[in-house]
Amino acid sequence: MECIWLLAVLALAVFLHFLNNQWQRKKKIELHLPPAPKGLPIIGHIHLLGKNPHQDFRRLAQQHGEIMYMRLGSLPIVVVSSPAAAELVLKTHDAVLSDRPHYLSTTRLTYGHRDVIFAPCGPYWCNMRKLCTLELLSGPKINEFQPMRRAELGLTVEGIRRAAEGREVVDVSARVAELVGDMNCLMVFGRKFVDRDLDEELGFKDVIDETTRVAAQPNLGDYFPSVAALDLQGLNRRIKKLSATFDGFLDTIIDDHVEKKEQEKEKKGWYFVDVMMAIMESGGAGFDFDRRHVKAVLLDMLIGGIDTTATTVDWIMSELMKNPTVMKKLQKEIEEVVGLDQMVDKSQLSSFKYLGCVVKESLRLHPVAPLLAHAAQEECELMGYNIPGKTHVFVNVWAIGRDSQVWPDPETFFPERFLGSNIDLRGRDFQLLPFGSGRRSCPGLQLGLMIVQSVVAQLVHCFDWELPDGMLPDQLDMSEKYGMVISRAKHLMAIPTYRLNKIV
Repeated sequence: MECIWLLAVLALAVFLHFLNNQWQRKKKIELHLPPAPKGLPIIGHIHLLGKNPHQDFRRLAQQHGEIMYMRLGSLPIVVVSSPAAAELVLKTHDAVLSDRPHYLSTTRLTYGHRDVIFAPCGPYWCNMRKLCTLELLSGPKINEFQPMRRAELGLTVEGIRRAAEGREVVDVSARVAELVGDMNCLMVFGRKFVDRDLDEELGFKDVIDETTRVAAQPNLGDYFPSVAALDLQGLNRRIKKLSATFDGFLDTIIDDHVEKKEQEKEKKGWYFVDVMMAIMESGGAGFDFDRRHVKAVLLDMLIGGIDTTATTVDWIMSELMKNPTVMKKLQKEIEEVVGLDQMVDKSQLSSFKYLGCVVKESLRLHPVAPLLAHAAQEECELMGYNIPGKTHVFVNVWAIGRDSQVWPDPETFFPERFLGSNIDLRGRDFQLLPFGSGRRSCPGLQLGLMIVQSVVAQLVHCFDWELPDGMLPDQLDMSEKYGMVISRAKHLMAIPTYRLNKIV
């Protein structure tokens, strides 16, 4: 009797599975969804993705097309991998596809999406983006902080110069991260921080790295909401701990601001935290705006401003050391303008045409945000395919930058391809989208590019660089570590030799 019941249950399960497959197939035909890889029951296409989803998406798109449908558990996604498809998402249908996907990790980190990066489209997002642009990221504001940035860059050059005297191996990745972190914190908070200010065990940059890595990891709770509370991977616990770390850090900063204001009532705030707090305290925002909103936006500035810029510089320096001919050509360009008796000044950056090509070429191969994440607010059509509302749409910038139909010899680092080219990286040309395009393009583009060019120009002009332990340039490991930002898997290590005629 038991055997009969087991056979009956098994037969029912097989029948239900068959009906489900038929329903899914019929639904796909009715909706006319984009082509899709063969999936599995329940999990969909999760099994096709490994530790580097952007690379897996590219491999699958080469088989299934520039617009590809996938299902991660119960979550429908569409991946676009060509400039034409990217233009449809980021320009033609920008109004419909300009929302952000909401995940468990980002919801907790951003105080329920009260920040700018992940906030839903609407009046709050528009107002906060405008505020951030005017008060921190505008041209005049960027210029106000130029003396501070130059001073910090001088300190970094001096520190590397001392290491060069002893032929020490320098952790270039760590030095750049520390420099960019100090610049960012001075602009946003008005002071620098040491490692233990954020966490007693991990360093300042390590906490940020951990946050971007954990937030980008596929979370089963997002794909199967019914099991989210079980936290099967432990990701929710990790993000909760990181969120608490940042929350305590930001509360301390805000409390210090309040105390300072009490002591210096006549002194007007200047740094971004002062601006944000003044708005909150005055009640003049014109929309719901409390301490949670302040902390969410400050966290955007902290993580977004440090990780993306430092990682971009890290990849550029890596490519230059891997391609010494390019390094020498860039040094010659800078030397002809600056000479060997002084450091590079910000006013000279516009003279370095080849530097601009080097930056573009590195961002083509190593866009720090490989997948631009969007969400459909309602149903729309892309290249004749229906995209249902609530679908998550990813623009694979990493794949577009390595497309042989767009870029000749795409795997080769060749900055000369941009000499005489009108291709821009500000979102106008959809074959090169390191900062996105449209409504959700990066508001910090101007500041980020300026810092990247300043730091790279200074490090290249002030020093020759040699790989340690007799390593040849073509032996340099360029492996990636996936996260919200794609960084080097291993820190860049090199031996500097000071080039200038006088000591800075």
